[in-house]
Amino acid sequence: MSDGTASRRRGTRRPPILLVMLGGFGLLFLLIPLMGLLGEVAWSDLPELLGRPVVVDAMRLSLLSSVAATLLAAVIGVPLAWLLAKVDFPGRSLVRGLVLLPLVLPPVVGGAALLFALGRRGVVGGPLHDLTGLVLPFSIWGVVIAATFVSMPFLVITVEGALTALDDRYEWAGATLGAGRWTVLRRVTLPLIAPSLGAGLILTWARALGEFGATITFAGNLQGRTQTLPLAVFVALESDRAIAVALSLLMVLVALAVLILLRNRWLRSL
Repeated sequence: MSDGTASRRRGTRRPPILLVMLGGFGLLFLLIPLMGLLGEVAWSDLPELLGRPVVVDAMRLSLLSSVAATLLAAVIGVPLAWLLAKVDFPGRSLVRGLVLLPLVLPPVVGGAALLFALGRRGVVGGPLHDLTGLVLPFSIWGVVIAATFVSMPFLVITVEGALTALDDRYEWAGATLGAGRWTVLRRVTLPLIAPSLGAGLILTWARALGEFGATITFAGNLQGRTQTLPLAVFVALESDRAIAVALSLLMVLVALAVLILLRNRWLRSL
């Protein structure tokens, strides 16, 4: 049966009224907060609000840190996804669980763990500071690390799913033609999973852009230094409600644009 035929048959079925009502309530439950936000927006003042120094600083820092976090996640996350998908090693399920842990871990707990590990007195941060003088907490590097920690699982799970579903015959064909492992990876594997890789990178960037808990715990909330857009919203809720609403609207629009861009590509890659 073709997808079109199956879709038409599903469309002709009359859904149970109870499911329709519950589904409608579910949609309404998600829409009401957005409606409340839109009702608070001072549309005429929006350009002026988004041009204020605190907003510009937060935007600049958020863009810089989220892009850096995405690049870092790509450098270390794609190889990790390849290992999980292609190499059968003892404890692989445990490793996968650890990789995905930030998805379910409260972000503030992740931030605390980063602080204990990479802080000035941490098990890694202490020796690192003694050797190089580098202090990760309360710096832009701390923001990038916190964002990478919470967002990289999106990239790993997406790329791993794509690699697992990939037909190995394409890679075998490249190898039989004399291509080395790196050539096969670069010329065969990566092009074949490019849509899923792109979706994973976009999701990683969006999650890094919206990160709050781990950032404020590990990197602090210093304007112009570590205060990203979510942190600026948190502060503005107490000091300038109009700015908080404007920034919230901006982040909602970015998130919605990402979801529309991806549509169901991410789910297909899993």
